[in-house]
Amino acid sequence: MSIRRWWKKEVARPKCLSLALQGGGAHGAYTWGVLDRLLEEGITLEGVSGTSAGAMNAVALAQGWTTGGAEGARASLHAFWEAVADSTPLELELLHSLNPAGDGSLPAPMAMMLGLTRLFSPYQLNPLELNPLRDVVRAQFDFERIRRDCRLKLFIAATRVRTGKVRLFQTSELSEEALLASACLPTLHHAVEIDGEAYWDGGFTANPAVYPLMYECSTPDILLILLNPLMRPEAPRSAEEIAARSVELGFSTTFLREMRMIAHARRHIAEGEGWMPLGRFERKLMALRFHLIEAEELAQAGTASKLNATRSFLHMLRDLGRARAARWIHADLASVGLRESVDVDTLFR
Repeated sequence: MSIRRWWKKEVARPKCLSLALQGGGAHGAYTWGVLDRLLEEGITLEGVSGTSAGAMNAVALAQGWTTGGAEGARASLHAFWEAVADSTPLELELLHSLNPAGDGSLPAPMAMMLGLTRLFSPYQLNPLELNPLRDVVRAQFDFERIRRDCRLKLFIAATRVRTGKVRLFQTSELSEEALLASACLPTLHHAVEIDGEAYWDGGFTANPAVYPLMYECSTPDILLILLNPLMRPEAPRSAEEIAARSVELGFSTTFLREMRMIAHARRHIAEGEGWMPLGRFERKLMALRFHLIEAEELAQAGTASKLNATRSFLHMLRDLGRARAARWIHADLASVGLRESVDVDTLFR
């Protein structure tokens, strides 16, 4: 091997990605596992778009990345999810341990309490606006430091209640309220007010938002980490299954529409290629390289399991995520920087 070729091999730049992190309540611990494994590989990150639990993971990653690089990010993600588990009452852990289903679904007493949210608003059930997640966020994250020192480009999605429009909070705008707004389920929590504007969960309008990674980041490689399955094997039949699928679609439609528009535009450009020079937008769109990690193992998990924040369940999800990321690294990491590893046109058109 020549000295020149040896030198090029030795100084090969690390793989660079932007991440799109989907929300999904406690299922976000699966993404924790995925990120934990990816960070072991020395991957460089430029941008992270996150919604709800995806936003929590994005900010936890950014917090640690700012102070300690990849290892700091791993430690911060671990600390955040352990704090979430710590906030779960011991009685709830016991109830789940007695659940014969063993699939993360809610025990009967909790399911009955959750049923009350269909009859009463959080302003009636929780007039004091108690939110254990707020205490976790306040204790775990130094937003002033993130705004000042973080070099990652963060895009945290929330939904404007009055207009139904998406609001993306970028790194310099991050705050406790912005993060809680991204994860504000209107059946469980009061709307989060920021500068006189009420916000709900970002999943209604972007779960997650892909376009900021395209417009604001220079790396063309975008890894989609999805918690909701892209396809169900069959249509739901029972009332419970229909309700669950309705919620799932409600939190996935905007993402699916955005990806479909990207796939359609790229095909349209490819069909007309050669007739005239491509503009800046067309070149950027055609240069995008998408990659995908999908939580197939959670396809059979009930919607209620997204509220199961017990330590044993979160750790199980983390381990599943790490294993899934290891398979992706083995099969597809080499394609980063060279080509797409997922057929966007087939998946989303």
